[in-house]
Amino acid sequence: PFALQSLYNSIKSEALEWAVDEEELKNSVLLDEDAGEDAPLRSKANPFQDVPHDKTASVVKEGFLQRKLHADIDGKRTPWGKRGWKTFYGVLKGMVLYLQKNDYRRDQPTNEEVVSVHHSLAEQAADYIKKPHVFRLQTADWRVFLFQASSKVEMNSWISRINLVSALHSSPPFPAAVGSQRRFCRPILPASQSEHQLKSHSGMLESFKADLLYQQENPPEGKKAKSKDLEEHRVRSEYLQHEVMEELRVRECFYECKKTCRSLFVCLNPPQVCRYESYIQVLEAWKSVKTSSDSALTTADLNLFDKAVCADSVGEEEEEEGALKKSYSSPSLEVEMATPTVVKVRRNISERRTYRRVVIPRLNKEA
Repeated sequence: PFALQSLYNSIKSEALEWAVDEEELKNSVLLDEDAGEDAPLRSKANPFQDVPHDKTASVVKEGFLQRKLHADIDGKRTPWGKRGWKTFYGVLKGMVLYLQKNDYRRDQPTNEEVVSVHHSLAEQAADYIKKPHVFRLQTADWRVFLFQASSKVEMNSWISRINLVSALHSSPPFPAAVGSQRRFCRPILPASQSEHQLKSHSGMLESFKADLLYQQENPPEGKKAKSKDLEEHRVRSEYLQHEVMEELRVRECFYECKKTCRSLFVCLNPPQVCRYESYIQVLEAWKSVKTSSDSALTTADLNLFDKAVCADSVGEEEEEEGALKKSYSSPSLEVEMATPTVVKVRRNISERRTYRRVVIPRLNKEA
């Protein structure tokens, strides 16, 4: 006891010096000096999330896009006042989608609108019929965006290239933290490029299917189950069904959201395919057309990739452009004009106007 007390008093009076490596000290000083220039970008929707910005990354895709916010973090429905369409100049650089309001400058990236596409899924928004050429982007934190491209070819090119970048940079999720807390939390989804991404995605898909099957075969006991256990089972099943994307998730979300009426529209529009299945298809197509041995995304390889993945849309676009239009042999011939259709509008009683003349009675002067 006396030795421990003397050691404690000596350390308390003279604190031990922390061992610092000279190289680490130099690197930390250099990072502090360049902190203003290389400060990490932060997402506007989630200010606590650092967006990985790589100046040396190549531009995968760029062009004008119209964006609409569809769902916020965790799939919550976006408020009505924030759901309008806005025009941006989109730049997919590395695994970050920059949405520029002004002219695009490669040396000055903006931090106003940035979206990280790791562990995301892009697909055509077949249920959205108000505008053409609209695709849907769901991010790792369950946010949902709607983007409108200029044509069907551009839409498919954006979809394929976003999924390609996401498949190349989406690493397996980190294992759950070790602790006494039994509450289920969604795993952290890291981003890094590896040569074994295709094998990893295939293994993750099979793992999620096995976990979901085990979850469905072992539900909590009926009357003896606690509300905490039921909530734990619901959250875990929702996450697994989100990854596998089965029809069961749509039904459960419908009945669950019908009670709250908060995120019903989001749940009725889930992704049509599993993102791991999409990653596998995209990586197989990329391996078949890739000519360079390095990991860089060259323009020539990306063009070949678009032709391989979007061959059907390119053919449909050419058919629409090359289709013959109906014309008349002579301009002197009178063309029978179709009778205009008369549309009858039924007005409300409050909207009807009266045209009766107002008669003002005259006063009798003799009286």
